[in-house]
Amino acid sequence: MTAAVSFTLPPANEATTTPERRGLARDGVRLLVTDVAKRSQHDAAFRELPWFLRRGDLLVVNDSATLPAALLAHRTGGMSFPLHLSTHVGGELWIAEPRGPVAAGERVALADGAGATFLAPVDATHTRLWYTTLSIPQPAGAFLARHGTPIRYRYVREALSLGDYQTIFARVPGSAEMPSAGRPFSRRSLDDLRQAGVAVASITLHTGVSSQERSEPPYREWFDVPAPAAAAVNATRLRGGRVVAVGTTVVRALESAVSGGEAAAASGWTDLIVTPQRVVVVVDGLLTGFHEPEASHLDLLRAFAGEALLEHAYGHALDAGYLWHEFGDVHLLL
Repeated sequence: MTAAVSFTLPPANEATTTPERRGLARDGVRLLVTDVAKRSQHDAAFRELPWFLRRGDLLVVNDSATLPAALLAHRTGGMSFPLHLSTHVGGELWIAEPRGPVAAGERVALADGAGATFLAPVDATHTRLWYTTLSIPQPAGAFLARHGTPIRYRYVREALSLGDYQTIFARVPGSAEMPSAGRPFSRRSLDDLRQAGVAVASITLHTGVSSQERSEPPYREWFDVPAPAAAAVNATRLRGGRVVAVGTTVVRALESAVSGGEAAAASGWTDLIVTPQRVVVVVDGLLTGFHEPEASHLDLLRAFAGEALLEHAYGHALDAGYLWHEFGDVHLLL
């Protein structure tokens, strides 16, 4: 899959650290608002989000918490490379990203006598992710807490704490990477939304490692849409309110739980890929970050805004100096 929206991301538009380390509050990032009906953009601050919503609207957030999913793997002979855990399949089986070439059946050493064995690529076409068994002497959560670090990419110039990679909604550990659309929210901004009559509901979707840089389709991810969240979505739409997903992960989860044209309680693995050809059923708007050039998530955004409007929005964001990546600015399509 290749997204139709293509652009070059200059270094000046990359968020290289957290807003807090840039002298801002967590909720001090910028907000680009794309009005789909009016086919226009408006520059705003994230704290102004309630002004663009209506009393009776519903925000749906992802309460998945980020794991310290980066480990150091050691080959026999002393060579080492980073190993990024992506998805816990069950038992000792994970989907993982070795940040170096590996062979089927190869075993590498981890800390404390633990080890990882690479079984086979998840996808024969894209061999970046591997089915991997972990042999560790303690529960995975405790092992990662002791030996893991948050996954960090080249544009983040300093090691950050796990707390920097958590949203205020984080409750259920399981994501390899932060559901970053929710990062700007603070207690203050949530209070402002409640006073404006905007409700909040939670779902869970555990995100895997980023695959969009290479135009790969999203992989299967585990999700849970609980009954209260499904009921809130349906009640909101019944009374004429709008359901706004905070992040593409929320869109994927909610749209995976559609039954009979409504949201339903559901959990399990989803391989749903939302594109302009797949109609969005229960989500009316989207709050998201700015996605990479050629990212497959851009196809999901095209399902909301269409290709021409999204191209214009991204061109405006680049020219206006909006910041990309997990610590950058956010984009409301409504």
